[in-house]
Amino acid sequence: MVKFFVDWITYQLLSIKPGTLLAEAVNFFIYDTIKIFLLLVVIIFVVSFIRTFLPRERIKSILSRRGKYTGNVIASLFGIITPFCTCSAIPLFLGFLEAGIPLGVTFSFLVSSPMINEIALVMLLGLFGWKIALLYIISGLFIAIISGIIIGKLKVEKLVYDFSANKNSNQIGVPMLSWKQRFNFAKNYTINIVKKVWLYILLGVGVGAWIHGYIPSELIAQYAGGDKWYSVPLAVLIGIPLYSNAAGIMPLVGVLTEKGISMGTTLAFMMAVTGLSLPEFLILKKVMKVKLILIFAGIVGLGIIFTGYLFNFIL
Repeated sequence: MVKFFVDWITYQLLSIKPGTLLAEAVNFFIYDTIKIFLLLVVIIFVVSFIRTFLPRERIKSILSRRGKYTGNVIASLFGIITPFCTCSAIPLFLGFLEAGIPLGVTFSFLVSSPMINEIALVMLLGLFGWKIALLYIISGLFIAIISGIIIGKLKVEKLVYDFSANKNSNQIGVPMLSWKQRFNFAKNYTINIVKKVWLYILLGVGVGAWIHGYIPSELIAQYAGGDKWYSVPLAVLIGIPLYSNAAGIMPLVGVLTEKGISMGTTLAFMMAVTGLSLPEFLILKKVMKVKLILIFAGIVGLGIIFTGYLFNFIL
């Protein structure tokens, strides 16, 4: 339904010729902007509504009081069953922070949620078989868990801005809220969050749409193909500015493997697109200082590069 509406806007209302680079970029921008805002509104509202039933202490106990690193493992596994893109995972990330969950645990979720999910698993199974799919899931979990643990040990909480839409929201006792109060809280929280991030979303998707429309897959294959030593880090650097979720990038992954790019390099590219996207950084800039974003990107990026080299060696 949405795709049909977006196609009508692109090709009929705007009269852009189908198949052109401009048409690809504009169609991508309109479709993903609508999709992200719909996801953001629905996810933020549902999560914030559910939060009115869960006291801050309860959420914190689940992810931060079950062993030294158990919270990172649970948060990473939770990310698998939440098939969101990076921009859509951030509302849950914010909710975790506001609930008092350790920063390292929240980052484990932020890495795993867009990078690995059941959609990616099913598509990888269809394209490459169960061995590749299993290796991808295991490596993604490993990166998410280790990244969260490292960030937690760095003690960088001071680099996170106070992004709470309502500081007193967690202080209200659950039994005191009526259904109307819960609905109003979720509605107001959703509006406040969207107001703070809408411009960053448009900028991020705009950059991603331009690259999606004007940078062909042949260019990526030309410089990141073969057995060149720099192919994996180059694939990661190329993947960062692109924007897509695991399901959206999978067709391109299939094309790249057909063009001769090794599996490790291809998976590293896919991980970079889904786990280290430029739109994500633009939105996170509203939540944390640039230094923490660079730390996050550096740790996850090194993990992805290591995984790419490991897969190339194994396969």
